[in-house]
Amino acid sequence: MSNTAIEYEAVINACKSLFIKKTRDYGTAWRILRPSSITDQIFIKAQRIRTLEEKKVSKVGDDVTGEYIGIVNYCLIAMMQIDSKPEDALELPVDMVSDLFDHYAKETYNLMLAKNHDYGEAWRDMRISSLTDLILMKLLRVKQIEDNQGQTLASEGVKANYQDMLNYAVFALIKLGPPSTPAA
Repeated sequence: MSNTAIEYEAVINACKSLFIKKTRDYGTAWRILRPSSITDQIFIKAQRIRTLEEKKVSKVGDDVTGEYIGIVNYCLIAMMQIDSKPEDALELPVDMVSDLFDHYAKETYNLMLAKNHDYGEAWRDMRISSLTDLILMKLLRVKQIEDNQGQTLASEGVKANYQDMLNYAVFALIKLGPPSTPAA
């Protein structure tokens, strides 16, 4: 297994640990969110990261690592919501949420492996601030697609954008130093 695969897995495991702990605390309250609300939640986190990168001071005290973890987890929530049906229950059992998390994380991991091969791990030479900007750009694309009721002429859909944002956030977390398993 390459270093990227090992580092990626460590980041995803830390993100999942927090996600499952919060699922045990709150249930699946996120199921009530419409796609546009999930997109806006990711936007808030990415914009906060950019602000902290520029101002270099946090008045709240939370660091960017937690925000990138939030981006990973909200991207996975978005993919779960995209594939859910209106008749699906709002409250999902923890084991089902864990399986869904693994399914979408694995799908996104496989996409990362393919792109990482084709791009020659270019992300390793990028600045973290560029990864933040790419996430913000993808968010603007998703907002436009949402405003167009999902219709695109030549572009990939929202799921591919969520996968790219998730991968950019994982790359940023790897560059920052993989997070330890966070507390709930």
